[in-house]
Amino acid sequence: MALALLAFLVSALCTGWIVRALGREGHRWLDHSSGPQKFHARAVPRIGGVGIFVGLVVACTVLYVERRESLPLLLLGCGLPAFVAGVVEDLTRNVSPRMRLLATAISAAIAIGVMQALIVRTEIPGIDWLVSYSVGAAMVTILSVAGIANSVNIIDGFNGLASMCVVLMMAALTYVAFQVGDPVIAALLLAGMGAVLGFFLWNFPAGLIFLGDGGAYFLGFFVAEASILLLVRNAEVSPLFPLLVCIYPVFETLFSIYRRKFLRAVPPSMPDGIHLHSLIYRRVLRWAVGDRSSKALTRRNSMTAPYLWLLCMFSVVPAVLFWNNTPVLALFLCLFGLSYVTLYWRIVRFKSPRWLRFAPVRRRLVTNADNRRT
Repeated sequence: MALALLAFLVSALCTGWIVRALGREGHRWLDHSSGPQKFHARAVPRIGGVGIFVGLVVACTVLYVERRESLPLLLLGCGLPAFVAGVVEDLTRNVSPRMRLLATAISAAIAIGVMQALIVRTEIPGIDWLVSYSVGAAMVTILSVAGIANSVNIIDGFNGLASMCVVLMMAALTYVAFQVGDPVIAALLLAGMGAVLGFFLWNFPAGLIFLGDGGAYFLGFFVAEASILLLVRNAEVSPLFPLLVCIYPVFETLFSIYRRKFLRAVPPSMPDGIHLHSLIYRRVLRWAVGDRSSKALTRRNSMTAPYLWLLCMFSVVPAVLFWNNTPVLALFLCLFGLSYVTLYWRIVRFKSPRWLRFAPVRRRLVTNADNRRT
């Protein structure tokens, strides 16, 4: 826990300095962009990943000095290409998605060479045969790591959404690491949780800084590699456990590719504003439409994330309960996919379930209606 606290303090202080130094109106490194996935009220810094990375470096250095454990520092070193490519995009807006994915793939390839972080079992017919060969295992590993990194970037749309989902994933992985007696992976993940929470302090609910591509890609890489190392070092952990832990952003990505390519006939890489989190903002929280003040927009933005935290927990909780039971984990993977698609189509057709409309939302609806009549 001391490592987690240290990472939290360093990350929070570093992120706070960035907010203070770069948060002045008109600064050239603020996020002034607009688009279908932009829901913030004002321009803010989008290099929150820097504070997280610095917090992790300090915590992992202490871990090395105290226990001579080099694995955490090696992991951070392997993640540098993904992190740097994302930060450069955050600062210059001049790095294409393809180049960011390539940089993440390079990070995954380096991790294979340096740490032997290789997927060699999946419990999925066909893929298990593929990973039985070294080349096939490398291909599956690189695609998986790059895919998870990209999926975390995709859900990074609202204050606190991606960062808290990553904390929930890390918490699940940490629990299982303790269960199987792997203190190194547990310490690494605890440091990661502390560093992300240090950023979260400034990001939610006020949205004073964004995670940015550097933070999102690096955290996706971090979670993916920690999951692979947990499997490599502990044969009793089911390979479907980390997949269920990460299924929310992964399924969001796969479903987005499907609806863009087959339903809308547009390139899968084309951004749009109809991700599940965007629909919740626009349709479940439609009571908020009208007041365009900065304070109101920030409040609506921050109210969106808790809905998706609950969705993330819908997969994380059973993953923790059945981390070594592959058939049950497979069942919950199917249940999650069915639940996600059902919820998505109900919201997109303006038939949101009543349980999504919490009491505070209904009260605000009545208040707004009364104010308009007055």
